[in-house]
Amino acid sequence: MSAWRIDTADARAAWLAVVVAVIMAACVALWPAPVMASGAADPAVTATQEGAAFGIDGFERNAKGTARAMDGQPAGYRFPLLDDSNVVVVRTPANVLVHVDADAAQAAGFDCEDADDQAALRRMLCDLDAAHSMGGAVLSDVEDPWLFTVEPDYVQAPYRYRFCVAGEDGDAYAVVDAAGQADAADAAAAADDIDLGDGALWSDDARLVAADQVSLAAESTWLEGLVAFFARIDYRPLWVSIKTAGVALAVSFALGLLAAWRTMGTTSRIKGVLDSVFTIPMVLPPTVCGFLLLMVFGQSTAVGRWLIDHGVSLVFTWSAAVISAIVVSFPLVYRTALGAFEALDSQMLDAARTLGWSEWRIFHSLMLPLGWPSIAAGTVLAFARAMGEFGCTLFFAGNYAGITQTIPIAIYFEWMGGDTDVALFWVLVVIAFSFLVILFINLYTARSQAYRSRGYIKGRAAADALHVGSRVQGVQDAAFLDDDEAAGGDALRIDRDALRELMRTDAAVCAAVGAPTGAVSTGRGSSSPSSATRDGKGGR
Repeated sequence: MSAWRIDTADARAAWLAVVVAVIMAACVALWPAPVMASGAADPAVTATQEGAAFGIDGFERNAKGTARAMDGQPAGYRFPLLDDSNVVVVRTPANVLVHVDADAAQAAGFDCEDADDQAALRRMLCDLDAAHSMGGAVLSDVEDPWLFTVEPDYVQAPYRYRFCVAGEDGDAYAVVDAAGQADAADAAAAADDIDLGDGALWSDDARLVAADQVSLAAESTWLEGLVAFFARIDYRPLWVSIKTAGVALAVSFALGLLAAWRTMGTTSRIKGVLDSVFTIPMVLPPTVCGFLLLMVFGQSTAVGRWLIDHGVSLVFTWSAAVISAIVVSFPLVYRTALGAFEALDSQMLDAARTLGWSEWRIFHSLMLPLGWPSIAAGTVLAFARAMGEFGCTLFFAGNYAGITQTIPIAIYFEWMGGDTDVALFWVLVVIAFSFLVILFINLYTARSQAYRSRGYIKGRAAADALHVGSRVQGVQDAAFLDDDEAAGGDALRIDRDALRELMRTDAAVCAAVGAPTGAVSTGRGSSSPSSATRDGKGGR
């Protein structure tokens, strides 16, 4: 059996660890979040070319446009532009179309017909586009043709491209509509079965200025760059992750132990059903769990409306992030606790019942201390799983900085925003944390199970010494062993101590069974309820 020293000190230590974990989780949940630096720097938005009279001071990439109507009127497929943009780049299915405002080109010294100026502007645009590509396709992949124009409209059938168009909202747009239709472009496109969104894969816009007007950042040392990097990181995802995982772990730990304890005592058929229900979140994709939570607690569902009527709104709140973490971490606590309880010697539990121990006393004085190494390992894994949750949290809690944005969500959106350096930083944080979790589990398991290796080594030493035929020498080499240790090492000693704890009954209990106090001995030749159980006389 899996033996563990059972005494009052161990039981108290186990429960003390539980109480400390709950208190820490509560403190983390209620303590206000520290004020951290926020805001990540954008990728480079300026560029110059040696020998060129012009440069770029401001850049933006739009991966997707919109065909949503403005003020109820169709406005084609459009990309929003930066203020004062005078260069618009549209990656079409066939080529790259570059529009440069005529006045801006003249002021910056750019000649739209000059091949050298075209090549210089092309290199600047490719470099900036690659920095903002977020891992997607880039302009540098397109060799030819690159088309440069200063005209506000450009027709490339079946599409028409209009640049720097003022919208009804006052903003500027690059617009794609149907060629040859000035007024009813969207209707014409629909009639001809033309998808205007297919006319532009993505769009870039920039500000072209004279080279001496480009605001280039001053070069800094590596130390200054490192300090600036850490200064611009928003550390709130770390705080949100720890707070969310801590509260979720406290709830998952309590519910997991209770579920494992009650499941163990049910019939096999009911146990199979309960085990499937409690374990299924561990095998379902996280997005499925998040979707199901939305179906249950969403604002349009019966449960969601009932909660809203009572002043509770869960969706896209920190509470939703906690619930998501509980759903994915609970099965880990439950499975490890159930496995630890099922591995216990049922005869020892039956011996405790013959002494009149309640099921609750058996649970917290025997089952919990005996199974604590496995439970502790499962608990740590559950904490790491709660910290690493992504899909369920994003579905049910959303992405709100400082509220529901955990580290995995921050990694995704930092990468999507083009800030690969910050995303890599959080990846390294997660890797380091996971390493520490695994290391802790290994060290704790090795320490808690040390008796197994000691007993095995000592038993093998004695057996090997006797096997070579020198019994006297073998006994001398294993003089530190007694007969019990030679057979089972520390495991038997621990088992004997556990049984001794079971035999510690008060005088009233002994009198109730008609035996004098201290009549039951734990010596090698004595009998006990436990031994009777092993002989088939005292079991259930």
